[in-house]
Amino acid sequence: MWKQFIGKLSWKSLKSSPGGGGGSPTAKSHPMSPRENGGSGKPNASPTSPSGVAAAEGRSREDAFIQKVNICCTVYDFADRGKDSPEKERKRQVLMSLVDCIGAAEEPLTEAMMSACVHMFGVNLFRVFPPKVRSGTAASETEEDDPFFDPSWYHLQVVYELLLRFVTSPFVDPKVARKYVDSSFVSKLLDLFDSDDPRERDCLKTVLHRIYGKFMGNRPFIRKAVSNIFYRFVSEADHHNGIAELLEVFGSVISGFAKPLKEEHKLFLWKALIPLHKPKTVGGYLPQLTYCITQFIEKEPKLAGTVIRGLLKYWPITNSQKEMMFLGELEEVLELIDMAEFQKCMVPLFRRIATCLNSSHFQVAERALFLWNNEHLFDMISQNRQVIVPIVYPALERNARWHWNQSVLNVTMNVRKMFFDMDERLLLACQSNFQLEEEKRTAAEERRRLVWKQLERNAQPVVAGSASFPQPSSSVPPVVPTVT
Repeated sequence: MWKQFIGKLSWKSLKSSPGGGGGSPTAKSHPMSPRENGGSGKPNASPTSPSGVAAAEGRSREDAFIQKVNICCTVYDFADRGKDSPEKERKRQVLMSLVDCIGAAEEPLTEAMMSACVHMFGVNLFRVFPPKVRSGTAASETEEDDPFFDPSWYHLQVVYELLLRFVTSPFVDPKVARKYVDSSFVSKLLDLFDSDDPRERDCLKTVLHRIYGKFMGNRPFIRKAVSNIFYRFVSEADHHNGIAELLEVFGSVISGFAKPLKEEHKLFLWKALIPLHKPKTVGGYLPQLTYCITQFIEKEPKLAGTVIRGLLKYWPITNSQKEMMFLGELEEVLELIDMAEFQKCMVPLFRRIATCLNSSHFQVAERALFLWNNEHLFDMISQNRQVIVPIVYPALERNARWHWNQSVLNVTMNVRKMFFDMDERLLLACQSNFQLEEEKRTAAEERRRLVWKQLERNAQPVVAGSASFPQPSSSVPPVVPTVT
């Protein structure tokens, strides 16, 4: 493949090399005789000897490769498609030939070739996105809009394909290539995840995963850099296009963590992943975030309690759609939790679930009621019913009496029946306590109403203006100020 790649360029280099006989077929075909070589009886090393040809071919191979890479370092303006069209097409063809050559390489790439490739990647890929594209509009406001497509993508796509072939090639020595695929290169590559073009983010996702797998020395830096992106997103930006793709990469990375988990990995969960529930755009990446979190829990089940406490910390109050997403993630976490961790967090957890049961948004209330359909969760609830049922029963009773939605009412009655079948005596005790609490609450409301009524009655003359203030007597002379 390399012979096809360098073509006539390498052949001309061989013909013009010093001592090559000036391109004469005779000199090339017949080595010099001892007499012609000064009578020494030992011929000198000829360029046509096997070692000389191999060295010359290696040099010409490297020179031809670097020459073509340098051609691809020219950056064109793709805003105007008609501008520099022949040059753009020529560069694209050269890029495609480089892709084929790296993919079919039979010899290792030299350090000079690696350096030239990494420089070319940086020149073509690392760029500043236009401000009009990188707007700060929330995803919830633009989710119906068509995605942005970069006009230079048909050109960048080949560069990304070449970068992927370069990273995955067995003929690229990672020890040598790491000099150039360093922290600076990786950091600039991570900045590209904020691209508005979903196709570019998808390519970056694959490239980053391959870099993480091949360049093991870069792994700690990649984890730290991605954590910093998450920190800025949560605390400052509140908008980033590539959070879902980064989480997707780290989902496979987390699955490869060794047991027991290192402390730095647990800190990544607590300080980087769990706070991602805070932004209002969490719906755009919640499936990937949930997958990463469940991978942590599968590695170490004790982390389930930490995750639940984090969910309760960032639980939405006024966003019903986000609350439904949290309930769905909560169910996935509860499927993996063990009894010891469940008992540590069940009191605050079911207080929050009871609040969701009484939500005026019927979908939130219905989603919370559907938690009882989970067999694993229902089994843990039944084993801890002495604590959980008294917390949840008042919310069920309020739904049965006053909730406006018929579907919520029907599911509530089913859950009450499940509790009744589970422990009839406990349910009757909870019902009796609820009646007493309702009577106390009604009496307190009545007292409050009477107090307010008395206050209104006492304040009515002043408010109505019927109260008259005493007028000064006319016999009393006015006080005249004296001047001293």
